[in-house]
Amino acid sequence: MNDMIRTTLVTATLALLAAPTAYAMENAPASASAAAVSVPTSNLRSALAPIPALNKTDEYRETDVWGRIRSGYAIPDLDNNLVARHTRDYSAHPESLRRISGRASLYLYHVVQELEKRGMPTELALLPVIESAFNPQALSTASAAGLWQFVPGTGRDYDLKQNMFKDERRGVLASTDAALTYLQRLYTMFGDWQLALAAYNWGEGNVQRAIKKNQALGKGSDFESLADLMPAETRNYVPKLQAVKNIVANPAQYNIALPAIDNQPYFTAIDKTSDIDVAVAAQLAEMTLDEFRALNPQFKKPVITGGEKTKILLPKENAEKFHLNLAQWGRNLSTWTTHKITGARVSIASLASKFDTTPEVIRQANNIPAKSTLKAGSTILVPKVSASDAGNIAENIIDNAVVAFEAERSGGKRVKASSGTRYKAKAAARTSKSRIARNASSKRKQR
Repeated sequence: MNDMIRTTLVTATLALLAAPTAYAMENAPASASAAAVSVPTSNLRSALAPIPALNKTDEYRETDVWGRIRSGYAIPDLDNNLVARHTRDYSAHPESLRRISGRASLYLYHVVQELEKRGMPTELALLPVIESAFNPQALSTASAAGLWQFVPGTGRDYDLKQNMFKDERRGVLASTDAALTYLQRLYTMFGDWQLALAAYNWGEGNVQRAIKKNQALGKGSDFESLADLMPAETRNYVPKLQAVKNIVANPAQYNIALPAIDNQPYFTAIDKTSDIDVAVAAQLAEMTLDEFRALNPQFKKPVITGGEKTKILLPKENAEKFHLNLAQWGRNLSTWTTHKITGARVSIASLASKFDTTPEVIRQANNIPAKSTLKAGSTILVPKVSASDAGNIAENIIDNAVVAFEAERSGGKRVKASSGTRYKAKAAARTSKSRIARNASSKRKQR
């Protein structure tokens, strides 16, 4: 995509995308991120309702991505008072829409491309408007993260790695692939896209129970017939998507001018087999840190660990700059390594002195609160200080590293201890399950 088009995308106002949900998600707390790895495509594609796939010629017939989305609409329309209300709501927050427009323009082409490959309805590309306002850093109160808002357990079910260094629920490639596979599975289960969407939000078990309840009463089992049994969030979920779909289908009817999103890939993927600092990667690509992180939100630490499946995303012209600058770099790509805490009550100050840095650097790199000390067994990120640290961080450390801490002792007595922070997958799963158990209406409860 050329510079002029990209500038237009980032700054144009997208009046399609505002509603209380999107506005609230935009202002929801966000945390740092994980690595983009493609998840194998599911065998469930053959069960989908047939949608004509675009061939290479047809693929570029449309001048922009909005046209491609319109041409692939395939979910039956919903028309009720909730749809009308959300259509009004989505056109009422122009400032919010401008921000959402800039984010969506980076990812929409890729999402539409993946939907077409699978023969899925292209209006599903608009679902992140409802889920996250196209903010890959969005984090819900139920710990759902990323563009597609996966909770930790469901993310692991769909091979989205979550560890100390990355959270693939936020990775653009990995999360999109997982979300589409999940939606395909739900469609195969229910044979109805509106019910599949309800299950994506509410959980398939809840939708199945609602269907059985209505069938026992001799009532219908379509989305509108089940709506009274759904929590308010799910009852509004499909109408919100329909509202956005209506605006995209006929923007002039709503006095809206959609910004042109060029029908070409915005980014390209680069394999990265060795560790590299985030700051170095951005510098080599001649991008700001914010620009780099917008395409690579999955990386949680100041270093991107290497490996066969590690990819970074860059705009095409920046990828070319990256390769040219990398060939001339001549220095270490990574300045970080790991260190395991073997003794109890190791102070951050002593660690900083050992690794020739400051306590603030250690705390920031490892998200350690002030007035806390690390527990034995923790593995932390530290600056490299010797030639022996030149290698990459080992894969077994990447997968299993744990950081745990407690409050510092004062006068020989322990101050009220913190609960600690653990990045290991099992601990994250326990946290997620307990939260979801307390909130019956939280998104996509773990099965």
